[in-house]
Parts: sequence; structure tokens; C-alpha cells
Amino acid sequence: MIIPSWIWAATAVLFAVLFVIDLLVVGRRPHIPTTAECVRWLSLYIGLAVAFGLGMAWWAGREYSVQFFAGWITEYSLSVDNLFVFLLIMARFYVPRELQQSALMWGIFIALVLRAVFIALGAAVIAQYSWVFYFFGAFLVVTAIKLATEGETDDDEYRENALVRWVARVLPTTPDFHGTKLRVRLEGSRVWTPMLIVLISLGTTDLVFALDSIPAIFGLTQEPYIVFAANVFALLGLRQLYFLLGDLLNRLVYLSIGLAIVLGFIGVKLVLEALHTNTLPFLNGGEPVPVPVPSTGLSLAIIVTVLAVTTVASLLASRREQNADSG
Repeated sequence: MIIPSWIWAATAVLFAVLFVIDLLVVGRRPHIPTTAECVRWLSLYIGLAVAFGLGMAWWAGREYSVQFFAGWITEYSLSVDNLFVFLLIMARFYVPRELQQSALMWGIFIALVLRAVFIALGAAVIAQYSWVFYFFGAFLVVTAIKLATEGETDDDEYRENALVRWVARVLPTTPDFHGTKLRVRLEGSRVWTPMLIVLISLGTTDLVFALDSIPAIFGLTQEPYIVFAANVFALLGLRQLYFLLGDLLNRLVYLSIGLAIVLGFIGVKLVLEALHTNTLPFLNGGEPVPVPVPSTGLSLAIIVTVLAVTTVASLLASRREQNADSG
């Protein structure tokens, strides 16, 4: 798939405009968004993603369109999993509810920049060394097994990573938030606010999650343009989803199982693709191994079915538990 430079540029401008609009709306008046507001923005972003995918079918072909939808849905579902940790981060740093929109927006922007670097590195490695699919596939299978057996963390407290601890120790910070400001002047000195630590926490935490999601989407498409677009559309609207779902996140009790099945399936698919295009001299004499590889269309169907079933099962289980408690 050859993407002209003007298409890359136009796509980058589109995403930049969307983020700027989001920034102006949120920055103008920090507030707790209403359900109606979240639904409107979320509908806009989902509608744009669907239109983008259908547009790809028109100018690039059906196969690339299916690859985009498979990647976007996978990234979106994995991004929802991130929201659990985002909730813990907000609680850990006592971020006021009305400031959480701004924190999420800038945290997501940082995450997007870091993901873009990660995607570029991944695409370069894959183009140079096709055997890396074996590593990606094995990594996803191990991650899936761990997620299925251990599930979500039961900790109700966020633990800062090394970078966050270092920044908090080195930089002078105020104990209190000062609106959305990152730096303020107090008693004649310029000091940082806790908002900086929150943004770094959100951005670096998402990068950790990207260690799973980026290899997963490369298992569905090897086109950097599609990988980047799917990631951006998955992150757009994540802020609104955070407020819209709210307590519903705690009711998705089987989400980890669904994500484990998806990651495991993609991991196996990656290994099969690596075998199908094998070049390792110690395996089958460096010749491709004739194994069947699931098509992108079948992969999309499996991913959608698994996520739908686990979501419905989670909500039904939660309802039964609520009825039992009320009875």
C-alpha cells in the first residue's frame, strides 16, 4: 500500500484540527461534562472513524478497509481497558472532577505522540526483520494467558512508575492544583503543579498498554498508515468515554477474558503468518511453512463477536448480582 505524502499530510492536518477543537472546547471552560455532551462528541468521533473506514474501501480497496476496522475495534477495546488505570491515577492524585477533562486530553495527546514513535519503530523493524512476528505473536499469547488467569489488578491504588517518581522527586511542585496550569509563581518562585505529574502518569501508562496494543494491530495489518489512523481514532473520544461509562467500567467483569481471547487469537495469527513467510534458516530450511492463516475479514468477525459476547455476559452477570443484593 503506497500512501502519497499529501494523504499523510491531509490526515495529520485532520487529526490536528480535531485535537485543537477539543482543546479549545475543554480549555475554554473546564467542567464536568454531561451525558448528552459526551454522547455528542463520542458519536462524532465514531462517525468519523466509520466514514474514514468506508472511504478507505472506496480509494484503497475493501481489504484495507477491513484491516482498518479490525485494527480500530481492537485498539478501541484495549483503550477501554486503559480507563480502569486512568480512574486509579485520578484517584491517586486527587484530581478535581472538573479538571479531569483537561488532564485526560493532554495525557491522551502525549500518549499519541509516544505511540507514533512506537509505531514508526515497529514498522521499521517489521520491514527489516520479518521474523519479529514470531516474537510479537509469542508475546501476545503470553500476555493473553496472563490476562485470562490473573485478570485485572485488584489494587485500588495506582503505583507510580520510575519516571513519575523521579519527576516528583526532582521538580519543585505545589501540593494543590491551580486550575489547569502546569506552572505557577508562588512566593516569588516558579513551581510546577501536580497536573504535570498527572499528565506524565497518563501518557507513560498508556505507552505501557501500547506494548500490547501495537503488536496486536500489526497482527491485523502491516500498513503503518492504517496502524496510525486506527490508533488515533481509538484515542479520540476516549476522554468522553471515560465520563460516559463511569461506574459501568466496574460492571464489565468479563472484559479481561474477552481481551485475552482477542490477544491470544491475534498472537496465534501472527505466528501463523510468520510461518507462512518463514525465512529462518533453522526452521524448515528457511522455506515458508504451508499453514492456513485467518483472513482479515474472519479476524474482524471473531474480534467483534468475542467483544460483544463478553460485554453482554458482563452486563447480565452484573444485573444478576444487583438483583441478588436487592433481594
